[in-house]
Amino acid sequence: MQILGIDVGGTGIKTAIVDTTTGLLLSERNRIATPRPATPEAIGKTLKAVVDQHHWSGPIGIGFPAAIQHGIARTAANIDNSFIGMPVAKFFSEQTGCPVYVANDADVAGLAEMRFGAGKDHAGVVLIVTIGTGLGTALFIDGHLFPNTELGHLYLENGIEAERYASESVRVVNNLKWKEWGPRFNRYLTTLESLLWPDLIVLGGGVSKDLGKFSPMITTKAPVVAASFLNQAGIVGAALFAEEQLKNGGDIQSMDISI
Repeated sequence: MQILGIDVGGTGIKTAIVDTTTGLLLSERNRIATPRPATPEAIGKTLKAVVDQHHWSGPIGIGFPAAIQHGIARTAANIDNSFIGMPVAKFFSEQTGCPVYVANDADVAGLAEMRFGAGKDHAGVVLIVTIGTGLGTALFIDGHLFPNTELGHLYLENGIEAERYASESVRVVNNLKWKEWGPRFNRYLTTLESLLWPDLIVLGGGVSKDLGKFSPMITTKAPVVAASFLNQAGIVGAALFAEEQLKNGGDIQSMDISI
């Protein structure tokens, strides 16, 4: 099946047409800056422009920086708070004129990695962390997604919210060297490990391609690997989520990845 996958981030909106049977992109990966302020109207207008650019009229899957419960945004991370309480799938469907299916951005990135990437065929507990403007998390237990974990908002023992201490944007804004940022990120990972005890940790986002630069500072007991899709996972996973919704014709809060 061909589905337009959209990954809405705090700084950029990435899009491509995806072949959901293979996970391959069938079009160029496009990126456009997230509008500021990132209000529903502004993002809706941007998504409409993206759809027109792709000459698209079919189903759309969107990974969105919020906890999504039954199509409604319950939180808003790096986007306008006016999204909270909004039925975002319905709103974006109206804006684009296409059937739209929305899930948490880290969750959909995790779906891509579990179906086709670094988490494929892994049983047990798999924790996926996306590193970008914020810190996103997706948790899978024997291939079952536990949705909307939002553990980037966890407060560390130093009293600082994790994504305000160890995200990629923090590294860039503060001009931190890898040897300075690495221990910060390790503190976050070891905190997660002490709570969840994963069997595998997969790191996604653009930073994952630089894993070798900070991996010597990671001290988790669980192995840590880079995501196969790097920063394309959100696009692919959003399409997979939409496909699953279409197949089941309902409001799906979790997905079962065959392992």
